[in-house]
Parts: sequence; structure tokens; C-alpha cells
Amino acid sequence: MSVAYLEKLNEAQRRAVEHGSDVPDGGAAGPLLVIAGAGSGKTNTLAHRVAHLIVSGADPRRLLLMTFSRRAASEMGRRVQRICREVMGAKSGVMTDALAWAGTFHGIGARLLRIYAEQIGLDQEFTIHDREDSADLMNLVRHELGFSKTESRFPTKGTCLAIYSRAVNSETPLDEVLKTSFPWCLAWEPQLRDLFASYVEAKQAQNVLDYDDLLLYWAQMMSEPLIAQDVGERFDHVMVDEYQDTNRLQSSILMAMKPGGRGLTVVGDDAQSIYSFRAATIRNILDFPATFDPPANIVTLDRNYRSTTTILAAANGVIELARERFTKNLWTDRQSEERPRLVTVKDETEQASYIVEKILENRETGMLLKQQAVLFRASHHSGPLEVELTRRNIPFVKFGGLKFLDSAHVKDMLAALRFAQNPRDRVAGFRLLQLIPGIGPQTAAKILDAIAADPEPLAALQEIPSPPRSGEDWPAFVEMLGAVRKSEGWPSEIGLARQWYEPHLSRIHEDADTRKADLLQLEQIASGYASRERFLTELTLDPPDATSDQAGVPLLDEDYLILSTIHSAKGQEWRSVFLLNCVDGCIPSDLGTGTTAEIEEERRLLYVAMTRAKDHLHLITPQRFFTHGQHSQGDRHVYASRSRFIPATLLQFFESTAWPVVAQMTEAERQARHQIRIDVTARMRGMWR
Repeated sequence: MSVAYLEKLNEAQRRAVEHGSDVPDGGAAGPLLVIAGAGSGKTNTLAHRVAHLIVSGADPRRLLLMTFSRRAASEMGRRVQRICREVMGAKSGVMTDALAWAGTFHGIGARLLRIYAEQIGLDQEFTIHDREDSADLMNLVRHELGFSKTESRFPTKGTCLAIYSRAVNSETPLDEVLKTSFPWCLAWEPQLRDLFASYVEAKQAQNVLDYDDLLLYWAQMMSEPLIAQDVGERFDHVMVDEYQDTNRLQSSILMAMKPGGRGLTVVGDDAQSIYSFRAATIRNILDFPATFDPPANIVTLDRNYRSTTTILAAANGVIELARERFTKNLWTDRQSEERPRLVTVKDETEQASYIVEKILENRETGMLLKQQAVLFRASHHSGPLEVELTRRNIPFVKFGGLKFLDSAHVKDMLAALRFAQNPRDRVAGFRLLQLIPGIGPQTAAKILDAIAADPEPLAALQEIPSPPRSGEDWPAFVEMLGAVRKSEGWPSEIGLARQWYEPHLSRIHEDADTRKADLLQLEQIASGYASRERFLTELTLDPPDATSDQAGVPLLDEDYLILSTIHSAKGQEWRSVFLLNCVDGCIPSDLGTGTTAEIEEERRLLYVAMTRAKDHLHLITPQRFFTHGQHSQGDRHVYASRSRFIPATLLQFFESTAWPVVAQMTEAERQARHQIRIDVTARMRGMWR
């Protein structure tokens, strides 16, 4: 076989790709950790490693690749197929088409749980709740237990779900989670234990799983030696991307699948570990090598293909001050004399003016708006800038708004499909029943109670007489569920549900025509899935973007500026990057400085923001900014100092400047301005004499 496809890789990338090449017939080598710095070609390296294993004889059907989005897995699959086709020609088609075990942790978990459902006591027809559905179920249980009527304010459904999720994913006792992350809820610990126990019982009774269950059941399944062995032996090679973003539960699953590390490859960057609020822990990647005996092999990718030498020098300086890290200094051949700018402005208004001026300057030189981005620590930080952009008629996209599945009409359609698949799904049924005229919350609850005890819930539903005032809508509803349930062809089932739903859509929403277009889009998305079950599972776990995902999308503009939180910007790159509020109180956030670990993560956030820039980087430090109710004084202006992560020792890597630049006046100009003030004062006095 030709190895020309490997010659495009640099030395470190090639070492990572060829790790274990001495094992015959694509066999599994010992554990490998690839520390992939920002812009170092991580995705390309991982794709080449997968392809190289296949070319070397590995069976792609026994290869598991886990990423943090389904889109990343799809892109990886396309790259692998392209490389294999380049090397193997026509023979590659059959092999790479079988690369079926590529997806997210949660997606792979859902597939394995359906395969082993009978062995672990699950009904194979289970449905999966997204976060909003899970919060709604938590709220139902919360209400049934009487916690919504307490004299003191009990935590909201969202807070309760966040506490539950943190405890599950971090494998941490509830009292510890409350002390470290939710101290204001400590007094409610006994009630929260009751709530979570009842929430678990409700999920089991309704045959639903939430996001956390997909990992929890998988991890529990792996504690059974025979099942763990069977799952582990399904895969000769297990590869995990973005390992720094995994939690303890995910790490325990991997170690149970490959206890000796043979065939295990993890890729990530400790310097970009910024998701502790999702229970991710940097310890997973820092401790990975020593988990095995002998320790895992480490390959470091430190050649950066994105940024200039001066941007990397500043970013390296910031991350070198981290307390604990894998030693890595990014380098590049992209020479530049332009240092990152550290710009001092008076306030957020001048900050917005500076950014707009520079963005328009860049545009005049031929740089598209899309090639520029403004990043910020928290979504509300961009408020003054959004006002200025709107005033100046500059189109922009802001990432972090509603997801496609959060819109009411899409959730209604998915509820119809989920309820048809699993009539015990109380949240889906509750939502669906209330779409029918004449049925309110109490009637809906009674109907669901009536069918819950029947072994054939849909059959029981057909026996229920039409509720008063529902007219012909009730039999049409029952008929739709039966038709969707019995339909033999996917995606025709979603068409049946849409035809039933559209009259209700027109009755409920004034902008029904716009929403109908979304439903047609949903139907088109559905055609890309093999079955209703796969569609509901994967769409819930990894929803696609839509216009509702972006606030201020300029539908009539081909070019627009990018606004994004730093968290949403990870993995992206732009020619010019502006970072808002590079001051203490924002970076680090004044809510993220309680512990050393929190401060270190804030440092990594700044590093991630800086390494998004290819050619130009502007860090802006307003001398004062507005803060919203984070202190006892409420909303107020605060005076700020430059971020502690850029101490005086690092200023050599930046061009420090103030804006706007005030030109030095001549003595004659100064006297002239002084005379104007004297004249105005005299005139004003004369008006009142």
C-alpha cells in the first residue's frame, strides 16, 4: 500500500497516526494520549489515524470513535473515507461504509442500551427526554411531593435538574455537590433526596431515560463483568476526541471497556479544558498516562497552523502561568510583526465604538465580516455592542440563542412521535393532549392516569370516550397515534403526524405559515434517518442548528459579523478576533474565583479565546463597565483593572494602546479652546442679568 497519504503529516502527527503500526493485521497497541494544541491539525490527525488502522487491516465495524457532536463524527467519517479511497481505491467503499460506530458518548450509549436492554432490565422501546422535558418531569414530581407549596422558596425545576445531573456525572455525593456548587440549596438536602428518588421512579414507570441515564446505565452495565467483557470485545479500537471535556462517568466507562488500555486512543488539550460547569474534569486527561502500567504513550502536537508567531507568543505566555499542565509551547511558521493589541477604553460604549470602527476598517481592506468575531465571557456582555451594531446597520449573528428543538411547534411534533412510540411517556402525552380543544391539565392528567395501568396503553386510549368539547379532534388524535404506531415506512410516519398537527398549529399560532416551513424542514431532516427510533434518539441528543439558534440572523445579508461566547467559539477560527471586557470581574468572572481550580479554568478560557485568532487579536479593557445585580448593591458601574492573567511580565507580548487617541494640542489651539469657554460663560451669565 502507498504511504503517500502520510507524507502530508508533520513528524508529531505521523507518530500519533502510526502508533501501534508494528502490531500485525491492524491489531491493537497500548494506550495512546495525543495532546493536540490549538490549531495543530487535531481533526486531520485523528482522521488519518482511523484511516491508517483500516488500511493496515483493522475491521472498521470493530472500531469505535466518540466525538462531542454528531456533526464532528460525520465530518470525521467523510475524511476517513476520502483517505481510504485515495489509498485503496474501489476496495475502500465496502470497508468505510461499515464505519458505523462513530458518534457522541450519549448517542453510542443509547445504541448499546437498546442492544443490551433485556439483560439490564430496560424496555427496548424507551424514549429519551431532552433537558427541557427532563425539567418538566422533575417539576411534575416536585409538585406531587408538595415542594412547590413550601413557605420558603424551594429550588426551581432547572436548579433541581442541574443538581441531579452534577451529582450523577461527577460521581459525587449530593451533600458535596451542594456544598461546592449549590450552597444556597443546602437546607433542602433531605427534600432533594426524596425528589430525586421519586424522579427516578417516575422515569422508570414511564419508560423514559434522560441524558444522564444514557451514561449512568452504560456505566452500571459495565460493572457486570460478563457484559463489560462482551461490550469491550465488540471493539478492537476505541478513540475519543476532546478527552479534556469528559466527566468521571465517561472516564469510568472507557476504563471498564479497555481496562488495560490496549486499543485505546484519547485526543485532547488540557489547556482547553473549560467545561467544568458540565461536570467535565481536567483530571481525566492529566491523570490518563499514569492510569496504565506501563504508562500510556504521549504524543504532543505543538505546531500551530492557524495563528501568527506574535499571537502564539502571547497565548503561550498566558498558559505558561498555569499551575498544572502538560508542557507544550505552540509554534508556527506564520511570521508576523503585529503583536496582539491590548486596548484601554473608558467604558463599554467606547469599547463598542472601537470594535465597530476596526471591523469596518478591516472590511474596507477586503476582510469579510464573517472572517471577524467578537468573543465574550458571558452572553449579556455583548449588549452595548449589539445596540451599536444595530444602529450602524452592521449585520451580525450571535451564537447561543434558542435551539431548533426548543421551539414550541417542533417540540409538539416530536411529542407526537415519542408518545406513539412510548405511550407511557407522561411528559410527551401531557404536552400532546393539551393541544386538543377542551382538554386542560386536569383532564390530561386523568387520561394519562387511566392508561398508565393498562398493559396496552394505546388500546386503552381508544376505549376512552371523547372528552367534552373536543368534538372530532379526539377521534382524529387517537387515529393519528395508531397510524404512526403501525406505519411500515419511515419517514411517512412524520408526515402523518404533521397532517394531524397542522390544523392545531393554525389555531394556536399567528405565524403558522412560518412554523409550517420549520415542520417541512423537520420532515426533510427525518428522511436522513433509518427509523423513527434513530431519528428521535439522535435528534434529541444532538439537535441541528436552525435560524432560531442565532439571534439577529441577517436573512437578506450574505455577510455578517460573528458574536459568540468563548465556550461556543471553541474549535472555531477567524482572521480577526476581538475579546470584550478583558478585565478582572469578567475574565476571570467574579463568580469563577472561589477556588484555585475555578481560577485556572478561567485562565484556560482566556487562552482558548486568544488562540481563535489567525492574523489579528484585540483584547479590550474598559476602565469601567456595568454589572447586573451580582452584588448586594444591585446593578451598578464598577471600575476595573486589566485581567490578572496578563500581568506586567507579559506586556512585552502586546501592543498596549488607549482609544480614542487624543492628539496633542498646540498652545494656540489650547488658548483658542480656553477662550471659547470664557465666551460661553459670559454669554450664559448675561442671559440671567
